[in-house]
Amino acid sequence: MPSLSADLRFRGLVHQVTDDSLPGRLDGDPMTVYSGFDPSAPSLHIGSLLPLCTLRRFQLAGHRPIALAGGGTGRIGDPGGKTGERTLLSADELAANLGGIRPQLGQFLDFEESAGPARAVLLDNGEWLGPMLLVDFLRDVGKHFTVNQMVAKESVKARFERPDQGISYTEFSYMLLQAYDFLRLHLDHGCALQLGGSDQWGNITMGVELIRRVAGQQAYGLTTPLVTKADGTKFGKTESGTVWLDPARTSPYRLYQFLFNTDDAIVGQYLRYFTFLTHEEITALDTETAEHPERRAAQRALARAVCALVHGPAEVERAERAAAALFGEEIADLDEQTLLDVVADAPSSVVARTDVDGDGLELVTALVSSGLVTSRSEGRRAISQGGVSINNRKETDERRAIGATDLLHDRYVVLRRGRRDHHVLRVE
Repeated sequence: MPSLSADLRFRGLVHQVTDDSLPGRLDGDPMTVYSGFDPSAPSLHIGSLLPLCTLRRFQLAGHRPIALAGGGTGRIGDPGGKTGERTLLSADELAANLGGIRPQLGQFLDFEESAGPARAVLLDNGEWLGPMLLVDFLRDVGKHFTVNQMVAKESVKARFERPDQGISYTEFSYMLLQAYDFLRLHLDHGCALQLGGSDQWGNITMGVELIRRVAGQQAYGLTTPLVTKADGTKFGKTESGTVWLDPARTSPYRLYQFLFNTDDAIVGQYLRYFTFLTHEEITALDTETAEHPERRAAQRALARAVCALVHGPAEVERAERAAAALFGEEIADLDEQTLLDVVADAPSSVVARTDVDGDGLELVTALVSSGLVTSRSEGRRAISQGGVSINNRKETDERRAIGATDLLHDRYVVLRRGRRDHHVLRVE
């Protein structure tokens, strides 16, 4: 079993540290470590996986993790990594968002008494930032930092370089609030280490400095790399939007498929970041990707591991059954939402219910109107050659009509030509 510091190095999770002695400290006596989570939405997203998994690694190594929900800082908005001012949330919106992300944090960390000294803690910085008076804050925190220091931080400089955007005093003050969070966690809970993405480096170092000045003690910071896709775009974003951890927003099937479609060039990195597979298992998958990329073994291992971590093993089985059903007759057995997830990328068109009643809608006509063929003669030829299917069941009768008995959930028909081209008819 590798040490925590060795595991973090193998996985590429150490981007910056505030003190070179920190890796050795991680392998010593247990310490309390925290990471903050932004409540700007009612669900965490797949980009939150890195800090969640990293906190879990610390807990498994015997350290005590604190998951800090930003009920206070969420009212301001972190300028880090942002090119423009955030929209401020109302108190009700913030409360609803916090209610959504709290149970998700509990999926990754052990909050039970049985965890002993490593039992995780869930806190909300709104508890201390909300009642604090501005004058007290400026006197007790603001006096320890110069504007020169704050302006030099990358998150602020980046906004200064865009005069069309700039940065408000509200967001400019965010780093002081986060520094105060670290101080409060240090004083109240003995927290000695803050984890964050590399865009949090400036905020983290401010907290380390505030603890040194106020408490006269040493604290540490560690940042992980920012996660991107192979093309450099933001991880967790698709053409249809953010990939959420809430199954009501992003189904387990869609999460599974997002991960299964990971590029070969970056799948090894994701295995290190987001799974708890052993070093030997990951190295073997690296080799298989290099020698047999067509098998997509690493992508399958990644999708299985993350989907199980977020939604449980049963949803992994459902996602894999749904993926298999995309090309098999089992598509007729899928529930309506899973069916829609499976065919979400297929073009679709609307057909009047009167068209499928009675004698039904001629298959050749449906193929032409859907664009799967360009003419009736091409459609008849494709059918006779066995290249057309209805709901993944091959059809060879050129006179075949689509009727009410072909409808899935009484309103969908999946047409396919060959293996690649498919189209969904929605009957209304």
